[in-house]
Amino acid sequence: MSMEVRDLFAALPTERDGFGPSAALTAAREQTRVTPLGGTANPAAWLVSRYEDVKTVLSNADLFGNEEAAPKFPGANGQEEVMAGSFLSYDPPKHTRLRRMLGGVFTHRRVQDLRPRVAEIVDAHLDAMARTGPPADLVADFALPVPSLVICELLGVPWEEREEFQDRSARMLNGDLGKEEQDRATLELYQYLGGLVVRTRAKPGDDVLGMLVTVHGDELSDAELTGMALLLLVAGHETTANMLSLGTVGLLTHPDQLTLLRQDPAAAVEELLRWLSVVSTSLVRTAARDTEIAGTTVHKGDLVVVSLTAANRDPRHFGDPDVLDMTRERKPHLAFGHGIHHCLGAPLARLEMQIAFPALFDRFPALALAQPAHEIQYRPKSAVFGPLALAVEW
Repeated sequence: MSMEVRDLFAALPTERDGFGPSAALTAAREQTRVTPLGGTANPAAWLVSRYEDVKTVLSNADLFGNEEAAPKFPGANGQEEVMAGSFLSYDPPKHTRLRRMLGGVFTHRRVQDLRPRVAEIVDAHLDAMARTGPPADLVADFALPVPSLVICELLGVPWEEREEFQDRSARMLNGDLGKEEQDRATLELYQYLGGLVVRTRAKPGDDVLGMLVTVHGDELSDAELTGMALLLLVAGHETTANMLSLGTVGLLTHPDQLTLLRQDPAAAVEELLRWLSVVSTSLVRTAARDTEIAGTTVHKGDLVVVSLTAANRDPRHFGDPDVLDMTRERKPHLAFGHGIHHCLGAPLARLEMQIAFPALFDRFPALALAQPAHEIQYRPKSAVFGPLALAVEW
C-alpha cells in the first residue's frame, strides 16, 4: 500500500482554530467537500468533512470497512494482525459477535445504576483538591483520574492495584513520553489485564469482565477478553478525560453558559460534545468497491477518513455552529461517531460529565483559569484533542 495509515494521519489538517476546526479543514469542508490526501498515491486517500457525507460513510460499514487499515500488533503466529478483541477495529461479522456481548453493560438502566459510585469518585477528587488548595492542575487532579477510576470499577481492578493500574494507563496515553515508552507501558498494561482475565475466570465478580466470563466465557479466548478490556480502557478514559478538562476551559471562557449548565446539565453536555469534538477523526476506512462520495469517485482499496470536528461545525446542519449555545435546537451530533461503531460507552461518558461538571463548579464557584487562556498548551496533531495541563484557582 503506497500510503501507510500513519502517513495519512500525518497529512490530516487536525490543528484547531481555538476549539474549532483549522482554517485548512474548514476550507476543505466548504470548497472541496471530499478532499484528496497524499497527492496521487494509488490507492488514493480521501478526507470527508461535511456532516451528511460523514454520516453516509459511517453508516455504510459494508462499503467502508475498518479492519484492513486498522492498527496491527504482533500475533500468535508472528504475523501482525488486529489485536484480538479490539472490536472497534473489526468489521462484521467479527465486530457484531464481540459487540453484542457487551451490549447489556452500557444500557441506560445499567449506567444509571453507576450514578452513586461515579458521584462518590467525583466528590473524592474534589475533596482532595480542596484540601491541597489552589492552584491545581485540573488534568492531573481531576479530569484524568475520575474516568480512570470509573473504568477500574467496571473492569474489576482490585482496590490495592488501582494506583499501579492508573500509572500504567497514564503512561500508555501520554504522547509526551515518546513511542518507545508508550509501547512499553501498553505491553505492561496488556500483560496486567491478561493476568486480571485469568483471575476473573477463576473467580468472576459482578463487574464487566466477570459478566463476560460468566455469560460468554466459553465463547471468548483470554486474548479476546484482554483486548476488549484494553479497548474499554482507552475508549472510556482518554476521551472523557479530555472532555472534562477542555469543557472546563470552554465554560470558564464562556461564563454566560455556566448558568445554563446548572439549569440543564444534559443539554449542556450535548452542546459541549458537539462544539469541542475532542475525537478529531474516525479510524481510517477502506473502500470495498468502486463508489462515489458526494460526486467524487472513490476506487476499491482507497483510504477514507472522516473529520468529526468539521462535521460538527457544519453550518448546513447547525445554525451558527461556531457559537457555544446550550439553548440551541437539539440536533444529533457526531462526537460519538455514527453507525455500527457508534461509541458503546456513550451513556457512561454522558453520565460522568453530567455529574462532574456541575459538581466541579458547585464546589468551587469562583473557579478560574490560573493562566491566560491563550497560554494553555494543547496536544499537537493528536487524535484526541485536549490540554496537556490546566492550571486553575479558586
